[in-house]
Amino acid sequence: MAEHECVQLVPIFSELGNEQLDTIESIVRHHHYPAGSTLFGADDPLDSLMIVANGQVKVYQLAANGREQLLYLLQTGDIDGEAALFENQRRTSFGEALVPTDVCSIRRSDFQDLMQKYPSISINVLNVFGKRLSQLERQTTSTATESVEARLANYITETAAALKSDTFKLPLKKKDLATFLGTTPESISRKLALFEHQGLITQKPGKVIEINDADQLLLTE
Repeated sequence: MAEHECVQLVPIFSELGNEQLDTIESIVRHHHYPAGSTLFGADDPLDSLMIVANGQVKVYQLAANGREQLLYLLQTGDIDGEAALFENQRRTSFGEALVPTDVCSIRRSDFQDLMQKYPSISINVLNVFGKRLSQLERQTTSTATESVEARLANYITETAAALKSDTFKLPLKKKDLATFLGTTPESISRKLALFEHQGLITQKPGKVIEINDADQLLLTE
């Protein structure tokens, strides 16, 4: 992994200087999870900030009847557990790698030691947290107005990027993908058929998708 690549993926660190990035990188731990493996479980200690350097992670809870309830997906560049940097908590959900996934983590104790040693880092991180809240508000508005086609196209291209292949099996079941995109499984099937009719993708047996024109797919509105 290139120098600072993992740390620079995270919005809360993006405005730090090289010296500060060097310091943060020195306490980062790198992990690799094969597809299908568990990153964390409910009631595990929430004691580390997790950065998805590459891959895709399904975060879910189990209902009383044992069925999975998808909460959200983590894609390349996403973070999880940022509250762990400041307070002691336990997890209430499960995380599973849908594709081979590389993760960087920073333990709370290491990060707190770092902030005591370099107060400027804590100030910068708090400033970026404020900016991030504003960005999340704008992203929420964008998600509410973006079409299902655009959201599905983004998911397909992001998954291809994570797998480094234009031909891949959809990691999520259609019902979970529908939940993630805020639509129905029937709508997912119709949109995939539309993309295929437009020549953007080819659907193959076993939920396999082949991207024929990634650039045009990303222009989907």
